[in-house]
Amino acid sequence: MRRHTLLIALLAAASALLTGCDALGIETAAQAAEKKEAEGKAIGSACRHAVRSVEDCFRSNPKAGKAAVFAGWKEMDAYMRENEIVGMPFTPTPPAPPAEAGAEDKSQNPASDKGHGEAEADPNAKKTHKS
Repeated sequence: MRRHTLLIALLAAASALLTGCDALGIETAAQAAEKKEAEGKAIGSACRHAVRSVEDCFRSNPKAGKAAVFAGWKEMDAYMRENEIVGMPFTPTPPAPPAEAGAEDKSQNPASDKGHGEAEADPNAKKTHKS
């Protein structure tokens, strides 16, 4: 009986020590490889959803593993075809105009400024005054 209790206590202590490495954030080689694989698949699937070719994806992500990127691209392609999902092409947003140009526009057209009197000027606005 004592042996079993001692053995269980030793196993519990060993498992506590081993899980301590995970709590400290120490990454093993296998965990790093899994993480890189998952990131590559995510990049590939995002490229496919953004209607980008796998070659473009390789060029824009040279550090990602090509096999993982292709696997992710291929999985997303099959998923999109199966569920009839249309891709969302990437369209870059135009840069914001300089602050000076925005200030000039407001000063030239003061009617475009909407302040506190906005609700009063709008004929469709609901009036909720309580007396």
